[in-house]
Amino acid sequence: MNSIVGRRTDMVGEYLIVKPKEPLPEVDVPIIVNEFTEMFPMWVSRILITAVDERWAWRAGFTVTGFATSIIGSPAEAGVEAIVPRAETPDGRPGVLVQIYHTDRILLKAQLLARLSQCVLTCPTTAAFDALKEARRRAKVGKSLSAFGDGFQVEDTLGERKIWRIPVMEGEFVVEEGFGVRRAVAGGMFLILASDASSGLAAAEKAIEAISQVPEVVTPFPGGICRSGSKVGSTRGKLPASTNQFFCPTLREKVDGSAVPPQVESVYEIVINGLSIGRIKEALAAGIRAAIASPGVKIVTSANYGGKLGRFQLYLADAMGDTPGAG
Repeated sequence: MNSIVGRRTDMVGEYLIVKPKEPLPEVDVPIIVNEFTEMFPMWVSRILITAVDERWAWRAGFTVTGFATSIIGSPAEAGVEAIVPRAETPDGRPGVLVQIYHTDRILLKAQLLARLSQCVLTCPTTAAFDALKEARRRAKVGKSLSAFGDGFQVEDTLGERKIWRIPVMEGEFVVEEGFGVRRAVAGGMFLILASDASSGLAAAEKAIEAISQVPEVVTPFPGGICRSGSKVGSTRGKLPASTNQFFCPTLREKVDGSAVPPQVESVYEIVINGLSIGRIKEALAAGIRAAIASPGVKIVTSANYGGKLGRFQLYLADAMGDTPGAG
């Protein structure tokens, strides 16, 4: 068939790559539609939160990244990146890395200040350190936070890091004076189309598990998975985004041009932000391979806006190292 780019076999088994916007072939293997994901630059800060044990580090990490799924309707985009062993932290305690994103550098600083003050300063046993030492721009968030000490705060050093020791009822909160801020990439995305809801969710969870092994990326939606993929704008009101009706199974018979074939009853979206396009490419490949290896997955594709939303475009097959360009 003219729509078929090629049939591939790798460690996940056999799958088919097909051209976008053409009829899908009827095959008994998963299909990857070679659409491109449309990404855009955002400002990012990367924070290392340590605590007395991994449990409290995780709690602080998940709290500080709350209500930060999409800049469309949230004040930031954020996610927990990875666990950091005590041997690799400035204070010799276990930690977690988190990333916080915003389209505006000044507003990112405001989010850092709000989230560190309300979600990390308040959390038992935690400390916060910069994890973007190479960034040329610095946000003096720690210095601003030190005012909470009401004159009892102490400026100090920990190795080569300038820190503030802020008295709290438990003891003291240690926070680095400046946090790196730099450009990164947001919006890497693929869609998982599955035969039923349980298969779709299981595949999405496996995709997130695989992506979590890739450094320097985060998946900002709850558990890394979004069930409410959106499009830009709305036919009613002034909403900046609304449901992507073309990928809603319940609207298959109501929408001209629905992208949901009869054999699909569940669609999940995976969104990836990262410090570089290269890392997002690596994460896309890992997530897609995990998804298509999961039973019940029929199609993996992406949604975009014809290049009008983001300046960076990456075809799914390119991400997997299968074909150049659009196939």
